[in-house]
Amino acid sequence: MTEMVYGAVPAQHGEPILPKWWRTIDKWSLSCVFILFAIGLLLALAASAPLAEKNGFGTFHYVMRQGIFGSVALIVMIITSMMSAVLVRRLAVIGFLLSFIALALLPFLGTDFGKGAVRWYSLGFASVQPSEFLKPAFAVVGAWMMAASLDLNGPPGRTWSFGLCIVIVVMLALQPDFGQACIVLFGWGVMYFVAGAPIVLLVGMAAVTVFGGALAYSHSDHFARRIDGFLSAEVDPTTQLGYATNAIREGGLFGVGVGEGQVKWSLPDAHTDFIIAVAAEEYGLILVLIIILLYISIVLRSLARLMRERDPFIRLAGTALVCMFAVQAMVNMGVAVRLLPAKGMTLPFVSYGGSSVIASGIAIGMLLAFTRKRPQGEISDLLRGRRG
Repeated sequence: MTEMVYGAVPAQHGEPILPKWWRTIDKWSLSCVFILFAIGLLLALAASAPLAEKNGFGTFHYVMRQGIFGSVALIVMIITSMMSAVLVRRLAVIGFLLSFIALALLPFLGTDFGKGAVRWYSLGFASVQPSEFLKPAFAVVGAWMMAASLDLNGPPGRTWSFGLCIVIVVMLALQPDFGQACIVLFGWGVMYFVAGAPIVLLVGMAAVTVFGGALAYSHSDHFARRIDGFLSAEVDPTTQLGYATNAIREGGLFGVGVGEGQVKWSLPDAHTDFIIAVAAEEYGLILVLIIILLYISIVLRSLARLMRERDPFIRLAGTALVCMFAVQAMVNMGVAVRLLPAKGMTLPFVSYGGSSVIASGIAIGMLLAFTRKRPQGEISDLLRGRRG
């Protein structure tokens, strides 16, 4: 509690790992993650029962699975947050290579589970989505390349990271998974902006993105259907967006009551992509605002700590991780209220899904490791020294 009021105490040399971790970690962000996961389990109790009944499982089948996946994710998050920035970077390189190879082999070994997009490997007892693990790993690897380019006689890391980003975006778009492709491109753009990219280049990237969207609309029926549904003046009440919109409207300020919601019986993805609609219907706007506030708290506290960081690699990697995390949450909730076209994206730590929640645990673990207090002067001290 003292740290929450007065700030973290820098670590002392020779201090044991656990006390050092507890002194330097951002406890507010850590607490927000645990609360989000608890809310996710609460919503899974409501949203997953119809799916369990449909598939012939017990009422709490998916809730127990989510509890297992979430427990693994939280353990991985805590372990990762104890690591040094160098160790996080090394493990991220290995994770990136493995997930990149897995992504490349998806067209030959993957499955679409009848959803029209080959994004998963079926393991029988579970499925794995490589793109979920590729995102945080790419953020760290791309930041490493960009930071290296800032060194005297350093390699052309910005060019390398951009080329790698384009390859990943093309691979994701071919699945098709335009949502994840946009997040990867956005994460790279954030890093490039923080590294000092000229605004003209960023405007050019935005123009290329718009052109790519128009091209995808012309050549992908899957993409075109979602855009047409989003731009339609009226929402078909029998579509996922129609059910979600009606559920949010019915929920009002305080909701219709625990277990009284109906959208979970109509939406096939109520426990994943449209979990926020279940929250709004049964618990009302109050719970939705709490969820939004938790995400905002994680993002703002992380960015505030990163602004004081002197290491360019940590600044770039941490900023990319927290911005990708924030955009994924924003897109998921934006789709539910029809501010954005449907993209099939989960709500971090809240939606059901093994790959999603474990990958989110890895990403936030990396972020917590990067935002820990280190025994160094802050960047403002360095700037004042230079002016002096």
